[in-house]
Amino acid sequence: MHSSHLLLEEPIRMASILEPSKSSFFPALTKIVGTLGPKSRSIDALSGCLKAGMSVARFDFSWGDADYHQETLDNLKVAVKSTKKLCAVMLDTVGPELQVINKNEKPISLKADGLVTLTPSQDREASSEVLPINFNGLAKAVKKGDTIFVGQYLFTGSETTSVWLEVDEVKGDDVICLSRNAATLAGALFTLHASQVHIDLPTLTEKDKEVISTWGVQNKIDFLSLSYCRHAEDVRQTREMLKKLGDLSQTQILAKIENVEGLTHFDEILQEADGIILSRGNLGIDLPPEKVFLFQKAALYKCNMAGKPAVLTRVVDSMTDNLRPTRAEATDVANAVLDGSDAILLGAETLRGLYPVETISTVGRICAEAEKVFNQDLYFKKTVKYVGEPMTHLESIASSAVRAAIKVKASVIICFTSSGRAARLISKYRPTMPVISVVIPRVKTNQLKWSFSGAFEARQSLIVRGLFPMLADPRHPAESTSATNESVLKVALDHGKQAGVIKSHDRVVVCQKVGDASVVKIIELED
Repeated sequence: MHSSHLLLEEPIRMASILEPSKSSFFPALTKIVGTLGPKSRSIDALSGCLKAGMSVARFDFSWGDADYHQETLDNLKVAVKSTKKLCAVMLDTVGPELQVINKNEKPISLKADGLVTLTPSQDREASSEVLPINFNGLAKAVKKGDTIFVGQYLFTGSETTSVWLEVDEVKGDDVICLSRNAATLAGALFTLHASQVHIDLPTLTEKDKEVISTWGVQNKIDFLSLSYCRHAEDVRQTREMLKKLGDLSQTQILAKIENVEGLTHFDEILQEADGIILSRGNLGIDLPPEKVFLFQKAALYKCNMAGKPAVLTRVVDSMTDNLRPTRAEATDVANAVLDGSDAILLGAETLRGLYPVETISTVGRICAEAEKVFNQDLYFKKTVKYVGEPMTHLESIASSAVRAAIKVKASVIICFTSSGRAARLISKYRPTMPVISVVIPRVKTNQLKWSFSGAFEARQSLIVRGLFPMLADPRHPAESTSATNESVLKVALDHGKQAGVIKSHDRVVVCQKVGDASVVKIIELED
């Protein structure tokens, strides 16, 4: 097989390209994370986003206060109930983000080749000559010739709303820069990014810790997106903090890689984190443009082999203002799927974009098309080879379940799991059909009261490719007798039938524990 068709099935019939896309209950196996904001916080808008395929809601604390985000989340809960679509909650920390403060919110016009001063004196008015910033160590961190980008929300790469500055001289605490392009900065806050410069600020700021221990605890967040993660130690410290916060000990940490420092320590970070978010907006600034694709492919491959979810950002920026993505963006989304992404994260497109619902459904349709031609056979062989022998018990069961499902052309895999690990391992082998993960709650007791855990595990599979969770009745333990398992299986099958993924005479592969043994069985449905 030629390496150029590495993850494409071949040959592709031209006629099949012209066939209309089919819509189904499971729009795509690839998941979509939507960032909620002004254009996506009403109950109506949120219901539309959920129906279009959003399964994780991201709350970005770089802007907006806790009350604002709480109101949005309360609306999301109403939308989840009315649409009956599960949705996980992700809290995104601010981290050591450098910001330009524009108090009076008047647009600032910068001319090409003009001089502009970045100053830590926040009491000064922002103008085309002076930009006040929230950090007083910039003068110590940069030198003449360094590159600094300033733009709204995130540097978009669009040269009219973002400015590219070159450091001309450092004067005391001020940094005097030459503007390389003309731009108009609009809004109250702009992100400032110093390319390949180490910023001496903690990854978790005091404000982040406060938000996590109040808003995060109150809302039992499923995921914490750790912005500007630069070292494995950042993840370890965050986990220590979460352990002390009761329910949040179950929260998964997704390390957000956004600069060269994070890339350098990628392997160690991946070992510590529960998943990775590749923040291509900031990385696109930190890396030369010709290196971006290479890092994306390498990073996604490593996540896939580790069996940890990989999330890609910044795919359809132009849909913030347009109903259709550009050709490059449409191709980019498909390539993200072929490269091994678990999920696509939408930022400005859903936060302040004009078409949040359309963006989600467009991205979902592109993902579904790419999944059809994903070369599962080659991917499976590569993964088995990478894992090597002897395989762990769970890994061999998971890979066998996927192989069996493909050989018998099963319409769905049903996996009984309590921690979610078994289902995640099945997803690691990238089955071509949906996996219904039946999360069996575990009983926990502290002598005084009994409690069931399972909701976290169910929602956390909403970011993993191909997993569709279902929380079983707690009266059915995962390792129980075959009789109760049969009744849970019946519920799962009914769920699949209602969803339209299981029809009569279909084959289904079931993966479950019976006593101490794990069993993979193939069942054929009669009616």
